[in-house]
Amino acid sequence: MASEIEKSVPATPLVVLSPEQVARAKDEEQEKRAKERAERGKQRDEHIARQKAIEEAGGKDAWIAAELRAKGLVVDEQGSQVADADKASFKERKKAEAKETRALEKLVWLAYKATHVTHVGAGIYFRDADDEMPADKDARVARARDHDLSELDSVPALAKALGLTPPVLRWMCFHRDVEASTHYKYWTIPKRDGSRRTITAPKSELKAVQRWLLRNVFEKLPVHHAAHGFLAARSIASNARVHAGADVIVKVDVKDFFPTITWKRVKGLVRRAGLPESVATLVALLVTEAPREIVQFRGKTLYVAKGPRACPQGAPTSPAITNAICFRMDKRLMGLARMFGFSYTRYADDLAFSWRQKSKKGAAQAPVGALLHGVRRILEAEGFRVHQKKTTVMRTGGTQRVTGLVVNEVPASSGVPAARVPRDVIRRLRAAIFNREKNRPTKEGETLDQIKGMAAFVYMTDEKRGRAFLDRIAALEARATT
Repeated sequence: MASEIEKSVPATPLVVLSPEQVARAKDEEQEKRAKERAERGKQRDEHIARQKAIEEAGGKDAWIAAELRAKGLVVDEQGSQVADADKASFKERKKAEAKETRALEKLVWLAYKATHVTHVGAGIYFRDADDEMPADKDARVARARDHDLSELDSVPALAKALGLTPPVLRWMCFHRDVEASTHYKYWTIPKRDGSRRTITAPKSELKAVQRWLLRNVFEKLPVHHAAHGFLAARSIASNARVHAGADVIVKVDVKDFFPTITWKRVKGLVRRAGLPESVATLVALLVTEAPREIVQFRGKTLYVAKGPRACPQGAPTSPAITNAICFRMDKRLMGLARMFGFSYTRYADDLAFSWRQKSKKGAAQAPVGALLHGVRRILEAEGFRVHQKKTTVMRTGGTQRVTGLVVNEVPASSGVPAARVPRDVIRRLRAAIFNREKNRPTKEGETLDQIKGMAAFVYMTDEKRGRAFLDRIAALEARATT
C-alpha cells in the first residue's frame, strides 16, 4: 500500500533557503507589489481622464459615437439600402461596430466605477446621485446649514472631505454577509456578571475616517443636557453628583444598547441633520458593522454576519452617535421625571433617577412604580428595551451608587465629597501602595500603572486625597528608576 501511495503522490523535496535568498525573495515580492500598485494607479488615472472626456463629450452615447467615428467604424447606411453584392461586407462592418461598441461600453463602466460609488452591498438601497423635489431639497439644505453640514452635499464632496478616492470609499462602505477580510479587530473583555463582552474596533484606515466624521458630523448634532457620557466637562462624577443626597435612587439599564443603534437609525439621524440620501447612506455604513462570527471553511477564515449592522463597541463615533440618537428619548424621560418629582441623568446606557422628599414631616412615598412604567413605555417607543435584571431601587438605608460612585448624604461640614469613590476601592489602593513602599508581595498581575489609574479615579472626585496617593506613586516610580 505504501508503495502505491509513493507512486501516485511523489514526495516533495525540502528546500532550505539561505538568509540571502530569503531577503532576495522578500525584496522581489515587495518590488512586485510596488509594480502592481503603480499599474493600478496608472489605470485609475486613465479611467479618471476618460470619465472627464465622457462628460465633456456630453455623455456616454456621445462619447462612444465620437470614438467609433474616429476609428472609422460607424455604419451609417441601413441594411435595406445595401445591394445584395455588398451584404457580406455590410455585415462584417456591423459586427466590427458592435464589437467595438461593447468594448467602449466596458471602458465607460470602468471610468464610472473609478469616479463614482456604485453598488455598496446586497440589501442596501443606494443611488450615486440624489433626485430631490425642490421643496424637499430647500428644507434639507436649511437643516444642513443649521448643523454646519452644508459642504457634504454630494458623494464626491464626502470623498474629497475624507481624502478618499471613490473606489476606496466604496471598499470601506461595502457590506457583505460573509466577508473574507474585515475592517475591524475583535476581542473580548469580562463583564461584571462573568460573561464576555465583544469589542469591535476599527483598523487604522477606517478609524481615521471615523474620527473625521466624529469631529465634523456627529459632534455637531444636538445632545440633551441630561447626557453625561463621553462629553467634554462631563463624567461619571458630574453624573453622580446630580443624585447625591437623594432619598430614593432608581437605576435602569438599557438592554443591548449599542446593537440596537442600527445603521438605518444612524442614516435617519444624519438625514434629519440635513445630509442627502446618498451621503447619509455612506456615512451610516462607515460607522456601523454587523456582529460577526469568525469561522474556518475550507482552509479560509470567514467573517459571517449574525445580525444587522449597528454601532460597534470600540468605534470612536459610537458614543457620540448614541448621545445624538437619544436626544428625543432624554427629553421625554426628563419630562417624565419632572412630572413625578425626580431628577434624571444618563451615562451611555445607564439611566439614573433620584427623588427627594420635599418635607421632613410625614413619610411621603416616591412614585417608583409609576416612574418605571413610564420609563419602560418611553424606551420601547424609542426602539430600546429595559434590562429588567439590572433595574435597581436604592434607598437611604443602604449604599447608594451611581456610575460606580457612592452618593449617600453626608454632612456638609465633613469635607467628604458628595459623590465619592467607594471605601473598598480606597482600602485596596492604600494597601497596594503600602505593600510596594515596604517591598512586600503584591497582588498577582497588579501593575504600577493600574494603581496609578485607581489614584487618578480618586483624584477625579476628591482632589486632596487623590493628590496624596499620586504623590506616593510618583515617589515609587522615582525609586524604581534609580
